[in-house]
Parts: sequence; structure tokens; C-alpha cells
Amino acid sequence: MRLIKDDEEISSLRIAGELADQALGELLESILVGRTERHLALELERRLVDHGADGPAFPTVVAAGPHAGRPGHLPTDRRVEEGDFLTICLGADYRGYRCQVGRTFVIGPSPADWQVELYDAVFAAQRAGREALLPGRAYRDVDRVTRQVLAAAGFGDALEPCTGHGVGLEIDEDPRLTPSAMGKLDACVPVTVEPGVHLPGRGGVRIDDTLVVRPEADGGPELLTITTKELLAL
Repeated sequence: MRLIKDDEEISSLRIAGELADQALGELLESILVGRTERHLALELERRLVDHGADGPAFPTVVAAGPHAGRPGHLPTDRRVEEGDFLTICLGADYRGYRCQVGRTFVIGPSPADWQVELYDAVFAAQRAGREALLPGRAYRDVDRVTRQVLAAAGFGDALEPCTGHGVGLEIDEDPRLTPSAMGKLDACVPVTVEPGVHLPGRGGVRIDDTLVVRPEADGGPELLTITTKELLAL
């Protein structure tokens, strides 16, 4: 009963996604170089509350340079520098319902070739996972299609144990999109799709969306977090 959300619950999740997108979009319009991960995380959480969130859905992730792409990274006093990957993952708590969005950017005039290659691979994997979110699809199949894309691109050794998970009253709840997960998706189940690759000493990429499972007849998965997934150079 908890997995499947009703219209009112999905409406709250939709608003939570809008608040997270808004806070992230505003931050990207500011100067980032020279500011610390910790400072940026605090600013994002303040913006969430300013726009109507009850608070952050979880500790905000801001990860720059060699920290980028690391899951669950706790912000440090490391300053953002030109040439960095910058990963941001935040979520809003709205009326008890929690939604998350994660994006990776490049700091400076243009990305390096290796950054473009890695970003394109993670983006393709995330898109494959999003497109697989249909009623009746096995949890493990959603995980598998994302992993296949990254493995084919040569990043199989860097894959994480979980491609995504359910959201709602908690930011991390059932279902789990993992290789061993049992069960199939139902309509009106909100989940994340968040593949990532972290290369030690270099950084990495994470792209994270929250979506609601919908049948193809209703347009397919409903995307709740709409911040652009284009590789922006900031």
C-alpha cells in the first residue's frame, strides 16, 4: 500500500521536485569558482526553505573536483576550481514527502575530452533507466539496462550497487533498483534513477531524477525533476 502513491501524495512530490529544481537553477546563476562545497550546500538548503520547502530531504551533496560523482559525499571546505566536475544532489521535503535531483556540471569555459566521454556514458545509462520505468517491468531489469550501457562504455568496474530507489515519506524506501531486487514496478510508484561513476583522484558524474511510473498509454514515466541534463560549463 505504501509503494503506490495516490494523487495527493504525487502532487506533494511534484511540488517538492519543483522546489529542488528552483533552488538548483538559482544557484547555477551565481559565481561558483572559489566557493567551498560547504558554503554552496548551505546556500542550497536556505533557498529550499525560502521557496516553501519544510527543509532539505537529506543532507545536500556538493562535490567538486576529485570528490565529484562520489555518492553521499559530505561537503568539505574544498573550494571549487576551474576544470572541476561539480556534482550537486539535493532534495526538498514538502508536507512530509521527499523528492531529489542530482546533476553534474563542469567549471570553466569548456569540458575536457575525458569529461565529455564520461558524462555522455552516464547520461545514456540514466536515459535507459528512465525509459525502462513502465508498469510490469522487473526492478532488476531497470538496474540491468543502466549497467549495460556503462559497462559497454568501459566503466563496468566503477558501478555502484544500486541504480535507484523509491521515495515518499522517506528519501530512500522500497522499491530498490538493484541486480538482486525481486518484484515488478506498479503504476504510480515514485522512484529515482541515479547512475553514477566516480574515478578515484579525478572525479566523476552523477545524474539523478525522480520519476513516477506511468503506463505508455498515459505518456510513460512522469519526470518530476526537470533541471537540464545538458553538460553545462559554468
